[in-house]
Amino acid sequence: MQAAPFFDDIALGPPGGRAMWRRAQDGVRLRIGHWPSGGDKGTILLFPGRTEFIEKYGATASKFAGAGYDTLAIDWRGQGLSDRALDDPMSGHVADFAEYQMDVAAMIAGAEALDLPRPWHLLGHSMGGCIGLRAACNGLPVTSCAFSAPMWGIAMKPALRPLAWSLSWASRPAGLGHLFSPGTLRGNYVLEAPFEANALTRDREVYAHMRAQLRAYPQLALGGPSLHWLFAALLECKRLARLPSPPLPCLTCVGSKEAIVSRAPIEARMSRWPGARLETVDGGRHELLMDTPETRTRVTDMLLGFWAGAARD
Repeated sequence: MQAAPFFDDIALGPPGGRAMWRRAQDGVRLRIGHWPSGGDKGTILLFPGRTEFIEKYGATASKFAGAGYDTLAIDWRGQGLSDRALDDPMSGHVADFAEYQMDVAAMIAGAEALDLPRPWHLLGHSMGGCIGLRAACNGLPVTSCAFSAPMWGIAMKPALRPLAWSLSWASRPAGLGHLFSPGTLRGNYVLEAPFEANALTRDREVYAHMRAQLRAYPQLALGGPSLHWLFAALLECKRLARLPSPPLPCLTCVGSKEAIVSRAPIEARMSRWPGARLETVDGGRHELLMDTPETRTRVTDMLLGFWAGAARD
């Protein structure tokens, strides 16, 4: 794998972090990032959310490395430094969520080529939780799966849901699927939304660091989703709801103040997943691993305990 740009100065990750290019089956160039630990506990396959990028998880990887886990993360197609589908690089666009599974396959091939420590564990956040659940159902080679605010449904007012379906569906034959979804921004949310109104974190310093990352490297920024992405996401969430849960141990964490993904599908999924555990983090917003120090510690400790138990079992 060829070396790819890696912005260590904004990552706050453990020593030895690097990034590599990997081609998906359809030729899309993807960026994959690896943080070594020097330990032997295994590897966390980190599936980020929409608009996110590898360096955003450097501080999280540092905590995992301190416990003996390597971390492998990815820039999904259409975000970070991976190839973007449209001429407007700020549009979050994908034709079908099945495309993300080609990204997963490329990531796994990269993990195998790097001979990363086993066992492997999945950690999926938001959209990464949607992609990760599908991958786990398809036989992802992991010992366990954990999710942070997984996007198994999109939060919106009930009255707007039929409109979202009809508008996003109608945009496709009309050739308008590339347009931004109503109510979303061309600009990046972190750069546009004031801290006081943001739905991601209660930690002012963390939010300032998120902004500093994007100001230092604006090529990492992404804006709102396209209408086509919205239709593909709604359709994938509907399809996932029909699938049985994979035979893997599962831990899912969601904040009590979650406002980006829908909580109902999370509760429905977890209630019928044998042995699975759902943890509600009081006061937590969307980015639990980037919330207050107390929340970050609580969630990280839960994850580390869960992975240790899954490896023993």
